[in-house]
Amino acid sequence: MKEEIIVSGRLNPTIDPILNVWHWEIPLYLFVGGLVAGILFFSAFFTLKGESDKFHFTTKIAPMFAPLLLTIGLIALFLDLSHKLYFWQLYTNIRWESPMSWGAWTLMLIMPLSVLWSLSWINDLFPKWNWKFNFIIIMNSYIILYRKVIAWALIILSIILGMYTGILLSAFNARPFWNSAIMGPLFLTSGLSASASIILLFSKSKIEKHLFTKIDLMLIIVELFFIVHLFMGYLAGTKVHIEAADLFLGGVYTAPFWIFVVIFGLVFPLILEIMELKGKSIPAIITTSLVLFGSLMLRFIVVEAGQFSRWLY
Repeated sequence: MKEEIIVSGRLNPTIDPILNVWHWEIPLYLFVGGLVAGILFFSAFFTLKGESDKFHFTTKIAPMFAPLLLTIGLIALFLDLSHKLYFWQLYTNIRWESPMSWGAWTLMLIMPLSVLWSLSWINDLFPKWNWKFNFIIIMNSYIILYRKVIAWALIILSIILGMYTGILLSAFNARPFWNSAIMGPLFLTSGLSASASIILLFSKSKIEKHLFTKIDLMLIIVELFFIVHLFMGYLAGTKVHIEAADLFLGGVYTAPFWIFVVIFGLVFPLILEIMELKGKSIPAIITTSLVLFGSLMLRFIVVEAGQFSRWLY
């Protein structure tokens, strides 16, 4: 249990809990969920635009990793459960007012769809592959007939998944720092940015790289906008919301958040991508590493900070 003291009428940690290895499951799950949401969204979007060949890595290759990443995220979530044998009860009913219910059903739908979506591109990626099982060829040709339907479903579900990673936290009214409507859009934008940076790193197409440099640049600006308005909303709110913001404006989370998330994870990549668009040669591994690091640290810090932000009665 973390040590705490009362400071100015609120609970504050006396030790720095950042990067507490005992609480890595939920931040990792939220990070992977946002990353997968972005990968599937971009793949489905450019497929519907009829540009699957133009943006080969985005539409065909990147989605191949979505089922694996989702599995990693679900394992992390499962490890965090206190009553692991009862997880199936989430699927015995649908509670429309519960973000957890929305998330559980979204994950149950998006996992098989991501597998089907990946299978639909097998012939494009491995045209000379000698398949030994005819059912794979038959299934592939059948899935292709419904590719547009699956694409539309993935766009809707990926947006819900990306938003859900933030809404899951914002639904906790007892935690003032989490309780903001901006959490959902912020986490969605962060996930889209992380997936765009992955495409920048691995794509071999100059056209694809150039487009996603612009996309990631725009997403970083939007993410900075959300962060500014997140704290503006807290500072214009109740006393506990102001005190929650103080954790990041002079409190224990000030240096980790503004250095790791904002400066290293957003401002530096923003500058590097502007330089890239102006013709400077910037190694993609640098930009991608910074964006992914900032996106992961955002989850770690927000999850940890919310646990020290509370109402006192």
